Amino acid sequence: MNGFYVWNGRKIKQALVISVALLFGAGIIYVEKENLTVFAEKQPLAVYSVKTDQKVVALTFDISWGDKLPEPIMNTLKDKGVKNATFFLSSPWAKSHQKVVDKLVKNGYEIGSHGHKHLNYSTLTDDEIRNQIQTAHAILTDSIKKQPELLRLPNGDFDKRVLKIADDLGYTVIQWDTDSQDWMDKSASAIVDRVVSRVHPGDIVLLHASDSAKHNLEALPAIIDQLRAKGYDFVTVSGLIHQADLQEEPVRDQVVKPLPAASPSPTSTP
Repeated sequence: MNGFYVWNGRKIKQALVISVALLFGAGIIYVEKENLTVFAEKQPLAVYSVKTDQKVVALTFDISWGDKLPEPIMNTLKDKGVKNATFFLSSPWAKSHQKVVDKLVKNGYEIGSHGHKHLNYSTLTDDEIRNQIQTAHAILTDSIKKQPELLRLPNGDFDKRVLKIADDLGYTVIQWDTDSQDWMDKSASAIVDRVVSRVHPGDIVLLHASDSAKHNLEALPAIIDQLRAKGYDFVTVSGLIHQADLQEEPVRDQVVKPLPAASPSPTSTP
């Protein structure tokens, strides 16, 4: 009789251990399921480059002020036979330089939004971010007679809120892998060396056609010639995205720290 009760006690203990283990396992599965759901949820991305084996590169030009460089840069592209390039225009500049915008459109260059006021959007409220993007959208749509779909944020500054709002408004945020640093008043040779040494297949190159990039007109022909010598073709940002898989990177804030007052910020208005 004693043996009978000992045997049942062991079975009961074993059953309890199994039950606890099953409950614990179920809890882990539930938690992991929740984590996987959050992790797998698609988040808006900023595009820095695309993954491709093809030797293609997108030259992009930001314009937020000035009228000395845009047309000469267009002429250089035309003289060099570069039909594909992407220009990101701030809406106040586009509104006050309609004739130049018309030439960009006539030449077939892709045009994206560079926002409205030249502010770091990560410092704004959600409503202010939305207002900036929508204001620029309305002005540029009227200016180029087409709705822009690409957005390069002023100073390249954003956080996850900015990406989400831009995505909700139908925009893809475009960054870059290669910064020419033309806005830092580097010499033409330094700009050329920096771009040519860093470019890779599927790259997006940041250049400027604002008057602050005063050495770009000299640097651009050499950039084009040397990249061609390496076997590269030039495409628009949209063309780059459409022909290759996006190079997805973990979503991270790209918050730009304010520079000292005496130093110009990228694509900043004077």
